[in-house]
Amino acid sequence: MLVLRLLNVVAPAYFLCISLVTFVLQIFLFIPSMFRDPSTTPLFSPALLHGALFLFLSANALGNYILVIQSSPEDLGKGLNLGEGAEVVADWLDGSRSPGSALPSTHFCRLCARVTQRHDHHCFFTGNCIGSRNMRNFIMFCLYTSLACLDSLVAGMAYISAALSMSFANPLAFLTLLPHSISQFFSGALLSSEMFVILMLYLWLGIGLACAGFCCHQMLLILRGETRYQVRKGIVVRARPWRENLQEVFGKRWLVGLLIPVLNVGSDYRRQKEK
Repeated sequence: MLVLRLLNVVAPAYFLCISLVTFVLQIFLFIPSMFRDPSTTPLFSPALLHGALFLFLSANALGNYILVIQSSPEDLGKGLNLGEGAEVVADWLDGSRSPGSALPSTHFCRLCARVTQRHDHHCFFTGNCIGSRNMRNFIMFCLYTSLACLDSLVAGMAYISAALSMSFANPLAFLTLLPHSISQFFSGALLSSEMFVILMLYLWLGIGLACAGFCCHQMLLILRGETRYQVRKGIVVRARPWRENLQEVFGKRWLVGLLIPVLNVGSDYRRQKEK
């Protein structure tokens, strides 16, 4: 438990550091290198368009990240007479306190010390549980983080291609880039800044693919009306049309939430809270 609590603090700090490094490299290195002659740069040049795209992706990723943290799942245990202490609450939820006492679609998280509705999982990178309140923002956070990493990957490859006068037309060029760069770095033929960018290329690739895969898996569970906790525990859910499952998470005005980092727009949970 101590290791998990430590990871719950280190992981968000690691994410923020990677985000800051990515922003600095994009703004002060990649985008300026795209300007051949700033005095003759047209209004809609590729460099300006790339900069606007990166800022849009970064703003959405960071905005949804903040909303995931702010929109913490409600502690349902506060309104229930479950006794005091985390162990007592956990006993009630898993049915061990008394027969048939387990609450449906709820889970007690020992790290957050709260009872969450439609608990999916605990995300260490946000230091928060993912449930009915912040599921949409969490998916948007994964989506835009993946796109921002892949955008940085393309920009970084363009920078390295120009700096080292190499081509990535051959797919094997990227796979062999790291070992060749390490040998050149220790031989003094490669600058420290260039080596750092090459290492970041592989980090962006890993984070981008991981977030994209996790986002696709989460969307599949939403279409089926399930959560990761329900699948892990073997809980059978009532079959519903996939459109209703999507609307429950994304709401009717899903396009607004897709373009702007806002709270759940028009979702069933928000309407229940207003009532």
